[in-house]
Amino acid sequence: MTEPTLPLFYKNPRPLVAARDADLSLRTEPNFAFAATTNSVPLMAAEFAAACKQFPILFSEGPVVQPVALLGLRSGENLFVDGNGAWEEGAYIPAYVRRYPFIFLESEDKSQLTLCIDEAADSVVPGRDNPFFVDGQPSALTNNALEFVKEVQAQSAFTTQFVEAVTAAGLMSEKRADITLNNGERLSLAGFNVIDEAAFNQLPAETLVEWRDRGWLGLVYAHLISVSSWSGLVDRLARQG
Repeated sequence: MTEPTLPLFYKNPRPLVAARDADLSLRTEPNFAFAATTNSVPLMAAEFAAACKQFPILFSEGPVVQPVALLGLRSGENLFVDGNGAWEEGAYIPAYVRRYPFIFLESEDKSQLTLCIDEAADSVVPGRDNPFFVDGQPSALTNNALEFVKEVQAQSAFTTQFVEAVTAAGLMSEKRADITLNNGERLSLAGFNVIDEAAFNQLPAETLVEWRDRGWLGLVYAHLISVSSWSGLVDRLARQG
């Protein structure tokens, strides 16, 4: 029997339970070392406006297409996390990263969602400094995490609708990027899709109106704007050596 594939970053997610986790806390100082070795993370539609200024927004290949923020030009390299696990000051942090180590897991019949933590996360530690539970009840930390994960879940559904519409309209175009750095090093990225701008511009007027009313039109423009962020990644890589 094949083991289910875990979401990116998560190694041992399990339900958060007061009886078991009364003496566990979340580190108060954020550390993003867990994200240092990935060059892309899932992105929600609601994040496009903020993300397009700093990251290329691409679409993954495969049976389940999803938007991703490109964080680095080499496999296993995130240009926004330094050697101390600090995210670059002033740079947008995708919600997928901010959510960790929390996550919702579905029951087998998909009728129920349970708030879980990745107990393998370095940020989950023994102690009462920043506890998950107080007097047997969820702490403010846990309640805030629950609301945030709920919002992520809700936004995921909206994002899926947008991606399905773009795919159904035949706008997805497979691309590759060949980049030459100032030192002569050549990098090649493949396995991603973008929205074909020429095909988008040929959509019927009634489709554009529908997409505007659904809040999808701005997402397309944000994606197209994000293409200019490729040069920012190249410059960032050059500065970091």
